[in-house]
Amino acid sequence: MGTGLFTFLLPITLAIMMTGLGLELSPRDFIRVNQYPKAIFLALFSQQILLVIIAFLICVLLTLPPLLSVGLMLLAASPGGPTANMFSYIFKGDVALNISLTGINSLVSTFTMPFIVSLSIAYFLGETQEMAMPIEKITLIFLLIIVPVCVGMALRTSMPEFAQKMNKPMRYLSICFLAGLFLYALYQERSNVLEYFSEIGIATALFCFSGLVTGYVVPQLAGVPDKQARACAFEIGIHNTTVAMAIALTVLNSTTIAVPAAIYSIVMYVFATIFGFILTSHTSNEIISEDKF
Repeated sequence: MGTGLFTFLLPITLAIMMTGLGLELSPRDFIRVNQYPKAIFLALFSQQILLVIIAFLICVLLTLPPLLSVGLMLLAASPGGPTANMFSYIFKGDVALNISLTGINSLVSTFTMPFIVSLSIAYFLGETQEMAMPIEKITLIFLLIIVPVCVGMALRTSMPEFAQKMNKPMRYLSICFLAGLFLYALYQERSNVLEYFSEIGIATALFCFSGLVTGYVVPQLAGVPDKQARACAFEIGIHNTTVAMAIALTVLNSTTIAVPAAIYSIVMYVFATIFGFILTSHTSNEIISEDKF
């Protein structure tokens, strides 16, 4: 499968996945999101402040090369990706909250990303460079999320029995798609994976783990319900690496700066899957313990 074919099929694949996600949603779910302003605030604070600080500390403590440091900071400043919604969907997070967070995050990042990356370039490279967000890619993010989800919601409203029957098959199909995306990304970069991992693998692994844990623990400590905490964890741990790589290659004109995002696009699938199973296992154990009493 060539790169051109993959580029063509990826948006279609994501659209199908988001349609399946919409089959579990109703307008009431989004109205209910207003009941959790704390979760939204904590997720945005963790994404825009805590995660950027964590990325900076990783760059300094591991003494990463300057260009790779800028790449990791660019990744930290990038918004959550549409795939975060799918992980939340599969591992029983609040999907409506995820969708709202992805939209808000993408909008906020339009203003914060240029600022964060410009400061990173000035600090690590000693240069000043202005940059702007690719508006067409941000628009595509919204279209890939909103339109298919609305189609799924419409099917649930107009054909509830059909939506209920398709719920499990679409969930399993989504898992297969996620596995396919991971295997394809690994295959595409097979000749460079070892070299990339030796340069930035530990840093991206630490960053991904920190994002998922921060996204879950901070809301939990603040009393946010588990389902919303899961949504926050995946929103913060899963980044839109496509936007990060596009900015690195087109705006900053550097393949080296794009490397952290490329490696992260592989690492995040592994860590998010493991993290999701840990959460699911923990919840199952709690239910079993409650049943005993």
